[in-house]
Amino acid sequence: MDAAIQAKIDTWLNGNFDAATKDEIKKLQKENPSELADAFYRNLEFGTGGLRGLMGVGTNRMNKYTVGMATQGYANYLKQCFPAGVSVAIAHDSRNNSRFFAETTANVFAANGIKVYLFEALRPTPELSYAIRTLKCQGGVVCTASHNPKEYNGYKAYWDDGSQLVPPHDKNVIKEVDKIVSVDDVKWSGGESSITIIGKEMDEQYMEMVKELSVYPEVIAKHKDLKIVYTPIHGTGITLLPQVLKKFGFDNVHIVKEQSEPDGNFPTVAYPNPEESEAMSYGLKLAEQLDADILCGTDPDADRLAIGVKDSKGKWVLMNGNQTAVLAFNYLMEARKAKGVAKPNDMVITTIVTTPMIDALAKGNGVACYRVLTGFKWIAAMIREKEGKENYVIGGEESFGLMIGDKIRDKDGVSAVALLCEMAAYEKEKGRSLYEKMIDLYVQYGLYKEHLISITKKGMDGQQQIAAMMESYRNNPPKTINGSAVVQLLDYELQKGTNPQTGEEWKIELPKSNVLQFILADGSSISARPSGTEPKIKFYFSVNTKLSKAEDFDKVNKEMDEKIKAVIADMKL
Repeated sequence: MDAAIQAKIDTWLNGNFDAATKDEIKKLQKENPSELADAFYRNLEFGTGGLRGLMGVGTNRMNKYTVGMATQGYANYLKQCFPAGVSVAIAHDSRNNSRFFAETTANVFAANGIKVYLFEALRPTPELSYAIRTLKCQGGVVCTASHNPKEYNGYKAYWDDGSQLVPPHDKNVIKEVDKIVSVDDVKWSGGESSITIIGKEMDEQYMEMVKELSVYPEVIAKHKDLKIVYTPIHGTGITLLPQVLKKFGFDNVHIVKEQSEPDGNFPTVAYPNPEESEAMSYGLKLAEQLDADILCGTDPDADRLAIGVKDSKGKWVLMNGNQTAVLAFNYLMEARKAKGVAKPNDMVITTIVTTPMIDALAKGNGVACYRVLTGFKWIAAMIREKEGKENYVIGGEESFGLMIGDKIRDKDGVSAVALLCEMAAYEKEKGRSLYEKMIDLYVQYGLYKEHLISITKKGMDGQQQIAAMMESYRNNPPKTINGSAVVQLLDYELQKGTNPQTGEEWKIELPKSNVLQFILADGSSISARPSGTEPKIKFYFSVNTKLSKAEDFDKVNKEMDEKIKAVIADMKL
């Protein structure tokens, strides 16, 4: 065993840790020393979004002690920033240990003299964002690992506007967390009277806010029997979404029974991720049986969503995140204009790796469109920057997330599902499906096709392998990809754009982020982005072409698939 790792293990075996923790360490010493080394070889990093990792004993795992130390550092920073007094809101999802981690977090905050509003039971992450704003809190935490496998849990930190941390607070919180070097630095108990349990009243306020986002309630009234299938995939969506759909006026909602109960073991899926067709398979089956109009699913903390629709041949297909965003953005711009509620200063916000089709939609509707770094905290930061000058309508990104209206500052699968069901009713009123609407938009704006590859490098050297991959692209960028010249190399880490053909350079006016983008002469784009929380790198591909008529969709769509395959092959991925 490496000496530094062994020293950390000894600290836990001899320090103020509970007996069960020490027993588990001793067991691993005998039965699985390599796993023990992985559990202690580093500290679980408090990244710019918080913590995320495997649950278990050790400095590199999610447990009572890593959560408590993170909370102590965050509490210290909040008290520095808000000397007049601090309050926080805390929520959690359906994962194993999420309630325990939420209560641990609440106890540490309260022991530090901070007023705590703790949800009575599991709730969707977006409701936490709303609660922070409604209760005028200075911060907040949700215990969730979003759509990761059941072995994971996490801890997302929020600021006073209801968004996740952005500069300078993200780095400053990390500095304070890093100062907590021992569990003895943590105030574990003593302020329990400062914890207030919240629930139903906040639910009602949140659901009323979502209901106000409806643009065409009269269309829903005509199509209240729209056949909706919904799956919460064993997560928090079940607590509010059926009620929200009822408030909107829909009365023909069918819940996927096998996935309706919150369960941190996610028994029906390998990954509780609505992006995966496997996770949506139960929903697809029920939608087909019932001949539904729309299928909707949300991830365990109900901030992401997926939808399924019937294609032109009557076969059920899942829309990808870019298509879902295109439909939602277009609906809100188009419907608001048709209803006469659009404002001349309306704006929409998306991210640098989301489909360029959104820019085309915004231009076609005369609406300003801004692109920010990946993550809804950056969308929230742009709303803050434009507040009072421009009217935010919708934001979204390709990873199955939408944020509608400015009453919350994080992605919200609950309001998104409600609006997409309204959209299905709106299109049904016009005699077409969402699938047909999507193809109509392709004819109008061009057929944009996206693809995502995720490469995971496991183990201790995973992060180093990914760093080496990025360094190679940075130092030796390709001049051409799939026969098309690279006309822009955008390096968001260096905040520099370059034309490799001419040598021209320019500054990128966005915060630093470890993302590289290759823009090709034919309009294609490839983005490389390592994860900040996992040993994973994502490659985003986007190609586009004209679509003359709806009847050509299948043929042209296939051509775009082949083009993406050729790009991937040329990049040797």
